[in-house]
Amino acid sequence: MPLATLPNPVIILPVKRARDLWLTVVILLASCSGSASPTSSPTPIPPTLTPTPVPETPEVVAMAFLRAWEQGDPNGMYGLLAPHLQAVLPPEAFATRYRSAVQTATVLTATAVLQAVLQDGPRAQAAARLSWETALVGTLVTETVISLVLQDGHWWVEGSGDLIWPGLREANYLYMEYHIPARANIYDRNGRALAAEGKIVTVGVVPGRIQDEEAVLDVLSRLTGLAREAIRARYAGRPADWWTPVADIPAQVSVENADLLLNTPGIEAREKPGRVYWGDGIAPHVVGWVGLIPAEQAEAYRRQGYRGDEWVGVAGLEAWGEPYLAGRHGGTLYLMSPTGQTLGLLAHRDAVPSRAIYTTLDREFQQKVEGILGNRRGAVVVLDVHTGAILAMVSGPGFNQNVFVGPGSAPERAAVLSDRNRPLLNRATQGTYPTGSVFKVVTMAAGLEKGGLSPEASFWCPGYWEGMGAAYRKECWKAHGDINLKDALAASCNTTFFTIGQALDRKDPNLLPTFGRAFGLGVATGLVGVPETSGLMPDPVWKQATYGTPWWPGDTANLAIGQGDLLATPLQVARMMAAIANGGTLYRPYVVARIAAIGHEPEIVFQPEAVGRLPVSPEHLAAIREAMVRVTMAPIGTAAHRFLGMSVPVAGKTGTAENPGKEPHSWFAGFAPADNPQIAFAVIVENAGEGSTVAAPMARQVVEAYFGLPITPLPPDALPTPTPQP
Repeated sequence: MPLATLPNPVIILPVKRARDLWLTVVILLASCSGSASPTSSPTPIPPTLTPTPVPETPEVVAMAFLRAWEQGDPNGMYGLLAPHLQAVLPPEAFATRYRSAVQTATVLTATAVLQAVLQDGPRAQAAARLSWETALVGTLVTETVISLVLQDGHWWVEGSGDLIWPGLREANYLYMEYHIPARANIYDRNGRALAAEGKIVTVGVVPGRIQDEEAVLDVLSRLTGLAREAIRARYAGRPADWWTPVADIPAQVSVENADLLLNTPGIEAREKPGRVYWGDGIAPHVVGWVGLIPAEQAEAYRRQGYRGDEWVGVAGLEAWGEPYLAGRHGGTLYLMSPTGQTLGLLAHRDAVPSRAIYTTLDREFQQKVEGILGNRRGAVVVLDVHTGAILAMVSGPGFNQNVFVGPGSAPERAAVLSDRNRPLLNRATQGTYPTGSVFKVVTMAAGLEKGGLSPEASFWCPGYWEGMGAAYRKECWKAHGDINLKDALAASCNTTFFTIGQALDRKDPNLLPTFGRAFGLGVATGLVGVPETSGLMPDPVWKQATYGTPWWPGDTANLAIGQGDLLATPLQVARMMAAIANGGTLYRPYVVARIAAIGHEPEIVFQPEAVGRLPVSPEHLAAIREAMVRVTMAPIGTAAHRFLGMSVPVAGKTGTAENPGKEPHSWFAGFAPADNPQIAFAVIVENAGEGSTVAAPMARQVVEAYFGLPITPLPPDALPTPTPQP
């Protein structure tokens, strides 16, 4: 029997199906028409003709059905089914069955190709090739035959489930068996776990089993650290036979206290596999945490082959490293009978094992630095000056990310989320602050390079500056008298730097902002794996665009001492200090050292990457470093009294950043050892006062912690006070 040919003339269809088939007919007509020669003259438009009605053909109906199948349109498919099928199969049932098959098979795209049509009177068969590109098991390809019948002058499709995919006739269904790799660990630079797969132990209470409530409260308070009343409140009013989670405890604690847990009636401990963060959560802002797939991201994860109930990274390296830490899901797709018997294996793909992430952090050092910052609002960043590797990154207040993964941590989780001090904000990379006098190293560099100054250039400081007239008088914190440029940096003389700023502004108002950006301030560092903010380096163009007013010399004067609209992150300041220490190279900071090899995939190693050079000559850079050493070692230095007796020489700069209406932010940034730099650091404490009072003593402790020295106690005026509410 000959194959039917595709029609070329316009086809008149019933109204209820014309909408379904019109696009297909237009495509067919376009594909059959020739294209005009580019050199031919315009063809006159012929008069409108009324097309001659022709009978439907099975080819058009089959193609319309296949297009609906491709486009995921079960209603369009259903509308082409034979009337006797529609009479016994509701459209909702057909659509549900179609969507269930597509979702089970993790279909991403569908493709259908009509290969041939055989017609025998009122019946026809259309041969087609179907393919599904799936997220989990690759590409499925099958050959199928679509039966059609001519009824009441129209062609209809016969069949039901097998039209969705061959074999799905009657009540057969698809079943996907997921193969999910275990989530890989996150380690520090020495292979010590920061995040790992482990056991989450939740201790709870069954009120009806309590025999001695005081004993129950004693045990739970000892194991969880919660107050007795807080524990009682968690199960008060609960049904007597309901288990109520109280808190999560480390698996080791549950082992060590097994007798108490087993022999105190009313207490019941339950455990499950889960993500565990070392200790009370080390480097939570860097490591991040996992959570159930958010509803708004469910479709995106489905398209990657996720089942939907997995725990995925939602912050920090857990989120950035999801493709490595989770591996790739595998699966086996089966065709099943209504009774649950396997009728066939349709496809299989192995899972790809997960890959561990090794960071540049040192767990022990990170923990010490977290202890130094404590619960203050602020940040500490420590870098390797020769590579840009992040050795410690601390943001405060901190939090224990274990509260996001344990079933018994709901109250603690709520406390973190509602804390007005915003513990989830990574102040090290997303907190932006005026730098205060720390910026004076940039102003000194610009003065040396572009202002014609020498390190010994002399200035006069009467304790104030009136360079723009008495009406614009600005104060210096001390009357320094005659002072040279190097000592002006060591003593943080505002008058000197106001004067330099004014001189630079006269040369070019853009000069100082350009130097600031060249030192890495107000621009994103390019850190991978941890979100960061670029901050702000104000300049004339920015001010005009933002405020609609021109830049004036007072803006440069403010910028010269790190005030005004300048905003920088602690990470940017630490990187600037590293560049000063290493001879002028700006490195891209990095926190991921390597990603473990797996199978034939080699290890991924992150190498140091130089991204810029400070625009400063070696001689002038040496002068800046010498002045920074005088900050901590010369009598005139603003922080000399904080580094007395220090066995490791430190170079640095204090900063007291004005914060209108509140106490200033306290800064200290620098590098050590001053004579052979290894680390650079930035310490900021919000609303804490002068840089020499709080940040400098803490910076000393950071250096001592890194080099394994005894930690010098903080002076009384540097001790933490209750964290103020913002």
